[in-house]
Amino acid sequence: MSQEAARAPAVVTGASSGIGRALALALGKRGWSLLLAARDADRLEAVRRAVEELGGTARARALDVTDDAAVDAWVAGYADRPEGVAALVHSAGMVHLGSVAETDVAMLDAHYAVNLRAPYRLTRALLPALERARGQVVFINSGAGLHANASWSAYAASKFGLRALADSLRQEVASRGVRVTTVYPGRTATPMQAHVHEQEGRGYDPAAFVRPEDVGEQVAGLLSVAPPSVVTELVIRPG
Repeated sequence: MSQEAARAPAVVTGASSGIGRALALALGKRGWSLLLAARDADRLEAVRRAVEELGGTARARALDVTDDAAVDAWVAGYADRPEGVAALVHSAGMVHLGSVAETDVAMLDAHYAVNLRAPYRLTRALLPALERARGQVVFINSGAGLHANASWSAYAASKFGLRALADSLRQEVASRGVRVTTVYPGRTATPMQAHVHEQEGRGYDPAAFVRPEDVGEQVAGLLSVAPPSVVTELVIRPG
């Protein structure tokens, strides 16, 4: 990371729980300045306090990433700052299982709105700031962004789209000093995973899955890789 980027903040969506929370804490330990967003204001505020106790600095904003007006108002406070944005990490997401026959178009649209459209829109809004800092964009994808299984059609479709977005963006912005990484965690012990197991009608043992803290540490590590090197993809699986 350049000295200029080191002075610029990192934006993390979905920061109130799961991988987003773990990443915020990992970056806090490294002294980052963070801009945190998530829907749950109380849990997000707890993460903000934890980041500052670890030595980082953080501002938190309760935010629905599908609310265009709210996102625009939030971004407006940072997009034009001269230091730019050092990193943008898309960790917000949703999942609802069901076969194509069972899943109506409204649910497909919901996956698209949260998992693909929101990252596309926020990335586009912050690209000038990322370019000023020669920053990085990280898309937290999923194993479902590589392989689609039965009952995962809506979620996997949105994650395959997210993969395509990252691959295209990487080629478009490399010459301007912005690096792009896709992270493919396997099943991770998060509240979302507990929800998935409930939908599957299976018992849930978090010890059997990837720890969100491990994903957070890996992503924090790749954000410290100095240019021109770039980690284009990171795959993390349970042993």
